[in-house]
Amino acid sequence: MSVTFVFPVLISFVISALLGPIMIPYLRRLKVGQTTRDDGPKSHLKKNGTPTMGGIMILLSVVITSLFYMKDYPKILPILFLTLGFGIIGFIDDYIKVVLKRSLGLRAWQKMAMQIVVTGLFVYYLLQVSPENLLMKIPFFSTKLLDLGIFAVPAVFIVVIGTVNGTNFTDGLDGLASSVTIMVSTFFSVVAIGTNSGIEPITCAVVGALMGFLLFNVYPASVFMGDTGSLALGGFVAGTAYMLQMPIFIIIVGAIYLIEVLSVMLQVSYFKLTKGKRIFKMAPIHHHFELCGWSETRVVAVFSITTALLCLVGLMAM
Repeated sequence: MSVTFVFPVLISFVISALLGPIMIPYLRRLKVGQTTRDDGPKSHLKKNGTPTMGGIMILLSVVITSLFYMKDYPKILPILFLTLGFGIIGFIDDYIKVVLKRSLGLRAWQKMAMQIVVTGLFVYYLLQVSPENLLMKIPFFSTKLLDLGIFAVPAVFIVVIGTVNGTNFTDGLDGLASSVTIMVSTFFSVVAIGTNSGIEPITCAVVGALMGFLLFNVYPASVFMGDTGSLALGGFVAGTAYMLQMPIFIIIVGAIYLIEVLSVMLQVSYFKLTKGKRIFKMAPIHHHFELCGWSETRVVAVFSITTALLCLVGLMAM
């Protein structure tokens, strides 16, 4: 049993930890540094030039570890596809922004089109190979499954793309997205092991990869994951949730992702409606708390603890 959950954590952690001293100097030499917003917290100005695209470390760790288990655990393939697919989209966006020095990266319609294509292929897999995974477990009613019928396919696109972009918005402070997603992936690992779902090697691999990455990503971070990492993690969370028939549970365990993306949507909508007024001092909401006087480490700690408690609620809801 330990081979399926202890070893993936250890293998992925070691790979991620070893990649840090190799990748970070290389990224620094390439001058793929982060550029912070001038209107953001002044404490972030010192982050200018910190290497980004560190999500490559996470992706490589997860992919390499998963390859050891692919033959015996074929159900990890669709999750790995979604993780890698969105990671590649993030990599292209990062590469355009920080290597080619085009600050906008991919255009919004280009990024959305690519996300729709990747999600569409995932939907095709579910329909052809695993249609039962379109059924959803209902929190606190474990014996019942929700069947959305013809709305099941549109729901996949909403859940996947929404989760991916929520995770992307959460990546704004040192260690924030990493810490929150460690909690979420640990939750999914516990569920996967407890239900003998056959996907535990990849959920545990993500836990290990993020632990290794956090060695370099905690405050003060020496590397950021960039869109390469945040989009990949969003794909992982959404893909895992569907393979466990638990997309509704993302609302509970991934509440931070949801709050982050909603804060941006509310801010932009209110700004346009009122011609310049704001609900929050800055969005995503983690910056609002910073501008209210919270330290960066306090925001990360509170968001991570909140996620850990919500994961316990998620386990109760099983």
